[in-house]
Amino acid sequence: MKLGTVGTGWITSSFIEAAKQSGKLELTGVYSRTVDKAKELAYTYNAAHYFTDLEEMAKSPEVQVVYIASPNSVHFEQALTFLKNKKHVICEKPIFSNTAELEEAYQMAEDNGVYLFEAIRNIHTPNFRILKEKIQMAGNLRSAMLPYIQYSSRYDSFLRGENPNIFSSTFSGGALVDLGVYPLYLAVGLFGEPKKVTYHPVILSSGVDGSGTLVLEYQEFICTILCSKISHSVMPCEIHGEKGTFVLEDAAPISEIKFIDSHTKESEIFSVAQEDKDMVYECMKFAEIIKKNDDHEYKKLQEMSMIVLRVTEEARKQNNIVFGVEHKGNL
Repeated sequence: MKLGTVGTGWITSSFIEAAKQSGKLELTGVYSRTVDKAKELAYTYNAAHYFTDLEEMAKSPEVQVVYIASPNSVHFEQALTFLKNKKHVICEKPIFSNTAELEEAYQMAEDNGVYLFEAIRNIHTPNFRILKEKIQMAGNLRSAMLPYIQYSSRYDSFLRGENPNIFSSTFSGGALVDLGVYPLYLAVGLFGEPKKVTYHPVILSSGVDGSGTLVLEYQEFICTILCSKISHSVMPCEIHGEKGTFVLEDAAPISEIKFIDSHTKESEIFSVAQEDKDMVYECMKFAEIIKKNDDHEYKKLQEMSMIVLRVTEEARKQNNIVFGVEHKGNL
């Protein structure tokens, strides 16, 4: 399928390389607001077309599916532009700012006979599938601790008085929607939708969370998610059951899965080697759904994206974290 991209950051380059490796998506067009950046990206990755007008790109027959990796706050409007022109859309996480946007976009996709995906790489990997298959080995689950704590170099800019997108309410930023969605997707993928959500953030002067503790209450256990862009940790993820504990080196990528038996204390490794460019797995998954018109798998991904966005939206509401698009009445 003919692939177009929106955005010129490192994440776009990573997706282009993964798409090529998948053998399912062929880069044919790139978009940037500036001609120089559009030309440079097109030249670097041998794209035949470059665009500085989003509507022109959306109408082009040279693009069938588009990957959006622009600032969070503009995902929604850009996605609608492509969906109404019958293009499949892959939108980088977090997909949109709130559930109202997601509901409208899903309806737009359905009305135009195309698919809308959230790009979230960890749940499409072989190791996530292994973990999901093996999770019952832990027995009755009693707790889980899923951290994603990674100091951002852009925090240095923030401390100097600048306003990086990821720390800006105008651009729908913050630690939970940027990093917290990785362990949150793990939790939703493994345990389903929580009964109750509580969020305890560290609010920055910009009005968004620099870090926070998200508590997900399930029927018989608590899952605690720690996320931060203003500190660093090497703590692994752990899922604790009565029969044993699963230890994951990271929430994303899931590079190692270790199971430790509660009684014998013996450990076993279940993980397999994965592609370094692990976005290749989501590329293959989305391309397969499009090719086969696999509405069953698509609905499963839809529901996961909606649950994750409901959780982050509720967490923000509890702490009066309001994005710019919501001030405009788009909530």
